[in-house]
Amino acid sequence: MIKGKKIIESRKKVDKSILYGLDEAIALMKEIKYVKFNESVDISVKIVHKSFQTVRGSISLPAGTGKDRKVLVICKGDKQEEARNAGADFVGAEDMIEKIKGGWIEFQAVVATPDMMTQVGKLGPILGRKGLMPKPKAGTVTEDIKGIVKELKGGRIEYKCDKTGVIHGIVGKLSFENQKLVDNIRAFFNQIIKDKPSDAKGNYIKSVHISSSMGAGIKLNHKGFEK
Repeated sequence: MIKGKKIIESRKKVDKSILYGLDEAIALMKEIKYVKFNESVDISVKIVHKSFQTVRGSISLPAGTGKDRKVLVICKGDKQEEARNAGADFVGAEDMIEKIKGGWIEFQAVVATPDMMTQVGKLGPILGRKGLMPKPKAGTVTEDIKGIVKELKGGRIEYKCDKTGVIHGIVGKLSFENQKLVDNIRAFFNQIIKDKPSDAKGNYIKSVHISSSMGAGIKLNHKGFEK
């Protein structure tokens, strides 16, 4: 009952009828926090496009996500040492493929060299369901193991539009300094604009909301976000 009252009181402080400036919205999001743990900061971007399935890409957040992302690299030979030196959490070849077939999924990103994709492709039913399948377009099928591992460990995230036309993402932790959240939110928004499909016309971005994991959504005035 007390928890319910906290939620109600928290949500009363958000005026659904107005658009908040970014700095104001971040300050309000922190003010209405009512749980003790360090929540993630979520962003939701509603877009207008005839085919939502084609809207996807990747974003490098300048301040990272605040989460320790476990990266698996599937490769052979000298590439394994390159992966370890770059900070990969798990490195291997056929041994890792067999481990995954056995039900092991203790990672949040998978990278593979092109020569391993014939074997990695057989993991489609497992990795595909979890959105972990390496893809050339996402940069996770590559010879540049060092570059992609550093990006993934540093704050690179992938995004895609759901069937309702909304792109969801995590842009940090509530404990982040306000400016770091500003930088991450702007980076997220601007990458979506940069990746705008060529056939998207008119007002591509319909709305942008941010919230903490447990908090109420705060609608942003996204005009002027672009840099």
